[in-house]
Amino acid sequence: MTTIVIGCDNAAVSMKNMLIQFLESKNISVENVGCDRADDPTHYPTVAKRACEAIIASGYTKRGILVCGTGIGMSISANKFKGIRAAVCHDNFSAERSILSNNANVLCMGERVIGHELAKKIVGEWITLEFKDGPSTPKVQEIAALEAVNMK
Repeated sequence: MTTIVIGCDNAAVSMKNMLIQFLESKNISVENVGCDRADDPTHYPTVAKRACEAIIASGYTKRGILVCGTGIGMSISANKFKGIRAAVCHDNFSAERSILSNNANVLCMGERVIGHELAKKIVGEWITLEFKDGPSTPKVQEIAALEAVNMK
């Protein structure tokens, strides 16, 4: 498994820290891009930017996990970066399909939406999955074509 770039805003420090411990217990390399304190005023777009820039700089070999109150703000922010496919997933099926059907490289979750045990279960499965060429390949290629036109 590749390095996971992980970040959160101040609404999700507890979940991010728990996920770092969980990933490290599975011998997954983690790159923490903040926030590290509940009183950190950094907004989620700034953290998403840090994470996405690290993924892009790696040649898209790294994946990301971004956590905020709902996961929505992180997903919207992350999807503003070319080559980033971020999905909000609060169940295992959605997380599975984010990789297998959409070749997502960023998982977004909300600490105010799901508990820590479910988050670990989702991440535990998500990190084992890889996109493979198949029926979804043309759809992912269309996404890349939209990016080429709209994200110059």
